[in-house]
Amino acid sequence: MPATTEGTKRYAERFEASAAKGYFSEQQGLTMSSVGLGTYLGKPDAETDESYRAAVVRAVELGVNVIDSAINYRFQRSERAIGQALRDLAAAGKASRDELVIATKAGYIAFDTDQPANPQQYFTETFVKTGVATPDDLVAGCHCMTPGFLEHQINLSLGNLGIDSLDVFYIHNPETQLSEIDRGEFYKKLRTAFKFLETAVSSGKIGMYGLATWNAFRVPGTSPDFISIEDVIQCARDVAGGGHHFRVVQLPFNLAMTEAYSRFNQRIGETSLPMIEVCQKLGLTVMASASLYQSQLTRNLPEYTHKKLPGLNTDTQRAIQFVRSTPGVSVALVGMSKVVHVEENLFVRTVPAAPGVVPKMFDA
Repeated sequence: MPATTEGTKRYAERFEASAAKGYFSEQQGLTMSSVGLGTYLGKPDAETDESYRAAVVRAVELGVNVIDSAINYRFQRSERAIGQALRDLAAAGKASRDELVIATKAGYIAFDTDQPANPQQYFTETFVKTGVATPDDLVAGCHCMTPGFLEHQINLSLGNLGIDSLDVFYIHNPETQLSEIDRGEFYKKLRTAFKFLETAVSSGKIGMYGLATWNAFRVPGTSPDFISIEDVIQCARDVAGGGHHFRVVQLPFNLAMTEAYSRFNQRIGETSLPMIEVCQKLGLTVMASASLYQSQLTRNLPEYTHKKLPGLNTDTQRAIQFVRSTPGVSVALVGMSKVVHVEENLFVRTVPAAPGVVPKMFDA
């Protein structure tokens, strides 16, 4: 069972007394928490697996119903830790599957459990000999987004997570392809991928899809790895018309990386606007990754952030509050592998967001 309108609303209603108004919002027919849990960093070992499992359980207990991963994170171990947490939550009656929004990504070659001694042999044995992909499908020695590869990865992710449907599926850092192919070929490959992903929606394996990027949407339009969101949407329309399921984007945004909000690099018609504003106009949900800039924003923030974002106790909380308060950002994804960090970070759910303050902070 995937996340549902009724289930995610039910989850949010349990926090009416403990979460500030606006902490949850409706996105693409689902009610989502404005803080999500990310699972990128950490060693590929059993101790970190258990730490993530416990962190996911605690986060869901405290009001997080958006959980984000990628099949290559920690060599598939992050997905598996989430899967165990979902089983634990269901067994304890703390949350049901239809209340939680589960997102993952594929694009990079994902090793299994640990780094193989011979990555090339691993690729050949796992993908080439099984007919999943050919050597020519691989770009930059690490990235693939052909339909056969994406199908294989979705099925593997479903098994890792122990679920039968992904709520959000992203093509992971597709701009990697632009290091070796031209734009015409890139958008052709994107349309082919989207055509497959629409069939995955129809079969119930995914609810919606999008792109999870690092550089693509925030760099200047002249950069080699720039991607036009208007062109991406056109690719989706080309294969599925107005009823396409390209609904969400993920990109880095934080106090140190503000380009998605401040750089006028994306066009919509004849107008240039920042990425986040264009997404608002296109009806796309924005998930902000790297909210803490891989822990670099957890201390020593400028004094003005204390004044502009009151009611909080730590710089970590202020950094999260900045992201979730930014107009057009629906979910601030925060990497949380320890219960103590979950409990500190989720204090922000008790403080109303401050969307009117964020634009003024750029003038501070």
